Amino acid sequence: MATIPERQTSKAAGWSRRIGAFSLVLLLTALAAYRLDLTDTPPFLWVLAIVALLAALALLLAGLALSRLWNFGDRGGRDLSIGALLALLVLAPFGIAAYWATIYPPLRDISTDLDDPPELDTSDRTSDMNALSLPTPGEQSLQADAYPLVTGRSYNLPFETVVDAVETVLDRRDWQLTAPYPDINGQSQATISAVARGFVVGLPADVAIRVTDDGDQVVVDMRSASRYGRYDFGDNAARIIDFLGELDQEVAGQVGAAPAE
Repeated sequence: MATIPERQTSKAAGWSRRIGAFSLVLLLTALAAYRLDLTDTPPFLWVLAIVALLAALALLLAGLALSRLWNFGDRGGRDLSIGALLALLVLAPFGIAAYWATIYPPLRDISTDLDDPPELDTSDRTSDMNALSLPTPGEQSLQADAYPLVTGRSYNLPFETVVDAVETVLDRRDWQLTAPYPDINGQSQATISAVARGFVVGLPADVAIRVTDDGDQVVVDMRSASRYGRYDFGDNAARIIDFLGELDQEVAGQVGAAPAE
């Protein structure tokens, strides 16, 4: 009488579920710790890389378990399904980031003045951050094509009025000033520096807002540069467009005047 071999439980399925669950918990913990300023950016980025590797491993193990289940009738369909689902859930943000890398230009330093960008405060920058440099002609062309709305502002208003409006808009934002607001008495130019956080993950970016009285008009230029990463996924351009748009509204609300340009 032929004996029917007992169905085995797939070890790969069990490990897929465990590793998938661990990668999800690690991802959520890392994001929470980073948002609460409990960890620095470089360790956080390393943890994200580890999370992606763990999720990929969980997905691979789920595939191996599915192969065993299909070919040898092993048990573990529930475990491999949970493992694959958790792995895909964890990998989804990385997939979105990879997609954004294909649709956004490879830029990380955006300015309304490409020839003479506002000077950023580098007092607390470290060697592991992105290097700061003037944009190349190719980068200038990429920015002009991708972000045509990133333009400076010119106002037919007193210098002090525009600076006050800039400070008012800044006060509404959760940005960290790197120095107190400058004393503008007797000055014709003022630069305000701050550190802003990204809209999604919260990666830091250096911001500089320069207000210049050229004798005819008061010109406002702005620069935003990511401290980490080759791509900013449009974050810096969105920050500049949003800030200067609100500045237009603030100026109009204060004096009933629209920007000259």
